[in-house]
Amino acid sequence: MKNLIVAALLFASTLSFSATVDTLKIESAAMSKTYKAAVVLPKSYAKSKKNLPVMYLLHGAYGHFDNWLKSTPNKDLVKNLADQYNIIIVMPEGETFSFYLDSPVNKESQFETFITQEVIQKIDKTYRTIANKNGRFITGLSMGGHGALYLSAKHPDLFCAAGSMSGAVDMSVMLTRDPNAAQQVIKLMQPILGDRSNDVKAYEPYAVLNLLDKIKTNKLPLIIDCGVDDFLIESNKELHRRLVYNKVDHDYIERPGAHTWAYWENSLPYHVLFFNDILIKNQQVAKK
Repeated sequence: MKNLIVAALLFASTLSFSATVDTLKIESAAMSKTYKAAVVLPKSYAKSKKNLPVMYLLHGAYGHFDNWLKSTPNKDLVKNLADQYNIIIVMPEGETFSFYLDSPVNKESQFETFITQEVIQKIDKTYRTIANKNGRFITGLSMGGHGALYLSAKHPDLFCAAGSMSGAVDMSVMLTRDPNAAQQVIKLMQPILGDRSNDVKAYEPYAVLNLLDKIKTNKLPLIIDCGVDDFLIESNKELHRRLVYNKVDHDYIERPGAHTWAYWENSLPYHVLFFNDILIKNQQVAKK
């Protein structure tokens, strides 16, 4: 019995020092709203005074800020990665169909400004972070994969690396893939693009496929992957081809899987490992 009690106490002690999750309210002056973000702090955060790197992890369409905590088969995935790599992981709200853009027609949907100015500023003020690009990276799934590549391409001063899992890198695919689904997409995108939500050309300025000049100039390390059974695989292959043609260094991976949480659970650890390698290189350069 004594041994059982000791084992139970040791187990409880281990749990008490695992990663913790904060739900942080972030005011958006740009949208006159307050949104929530989930912030995972590694177990080392409470014991140390060190500033830690931050990974911004974006959710997909139809989702919300807490999807990465609730929808992966392993509900501890994000917390385990925060502990393993000693990083802060921030999952901000992106609404169900914002695509992390600043809408040209709707002042209540300004998510590029929200993420790049208001969320990052709030996180750096609230937590002990490495508050510069050398300690900050971004990735996401589907709509969030688009968002991570789009935001990092337009704001290379904020991030040292970026990634995309099953990214919607050509948004117009949503209109052309399935005529039946297109009507729903048009309706969902109307608050973002207005009356032009049915016009393929209206999506072109926001497509990652059309940002190659910026991406080439920025020279940010990129990791991009997509499942071979994913409906977005062809646009991701095209992005890879264009990056190769433009001699842009990047990691590109195709692996078995579809547009599913099982795939993204498998994918995320590869992204964090990739980012960790970048952090190590940045630290080595800083010491020289």
